[in-house]
Amino acid sequence: MVDNNHQVKHQQTSPEWGPTAWTHLSTVRTQSPLIQCITNFVSMDLMANTLLSAGASPAMIHSLQEIPDFTPRAAALCVNVGTLTAEWLPAMRAAAEAAGRAGKPWVLDPVAAGVSGFRLEACRELVGMRPTVVRGNGSEILALANASVGPSKGVDSSHESTDAVEAAKSLAKSSGCIVAVSGAVDFVTDGQRVVGAQNGVAMMQKITATGCSVTALIAAFVAIDPLHAFEATATALSIFGIAGEIGMDMAKGPASLRVHLIDSLYGLDQDTVVRRVNIISFS
Repeated sequence: MVDNNHQVKHQQTSPEWGPTAWTHLSTVRTQSPLIQCITNFVSMDLMANTLLSAGASPAMIHSLQEIPDFTPRAAALCVNVGTLTAEWLPAMRAAAEAAGRAGKPWVLDPVAAGVSGFRLEACRELVGMRPTVVRGNGSEILALANASVGPSKGVDSSHESTDAVEAAKSLAKSSGCIVAVSGAVDFVTDGQRVVGAQNGVAMMQKITATGCSVTALIAAFVAIDPLHAFEATATALSIFGIAGEIGMDMAKGPASLRVHLIDSLYGLDQDTVVRRVNIISFS
């Protein structure tokens, strides 16, 4: 948790997280779950390549007319409101409803949730449709939890992830969703438990759509282990962070890190995952 001084108190890393993360990644590679992504124009390329490099099968289908036929056949749905328009919102609603009826997990990325009344109301409506997981940065989760529109840096967060832990817990309790807050430490909560995935490098924040892409990866992990969405969310965040760490060893800047991130995710092996996963339980 976070105390009154916003200092995080933590316990030791559980030794089971590494093997669990490898089981999730190897199962994604074996099963190649079909992940439908209704996402923004900026992120489509990196999201699709992230899913492919992890072993999943991406489908960037957002047409309202295709939702009834396609969404029930997908293993999971990822909804990202980055370039939200009034024309796209009905498809997002319809896909969330279709996933719910079919018993398929779905994940919401409430990009820049507090930047406008229209966007905040759309995100609140989608949260009310019971996504399996909501993943956002500190500012986005605070906006959703407080239902407030305020000054924003667009898609960038003006709050640290530690600032939003209590808000994430409240949102998880009120919505019944797993809530993940990305930042220097990626926090995951179900309203009671809180863990922090501490993998990753700061330069990943300089690459457009890394947040969007890890949300898609969460959808793939939840697709293959829907009964353990909390654990799947944490391991997806850690795996993506490890790929960033390895990619950073070869990168010269954000552009080359983008390439090496994808290559590193594709090449992860069991020893590397088990050894490098850094997920801590917080008290």
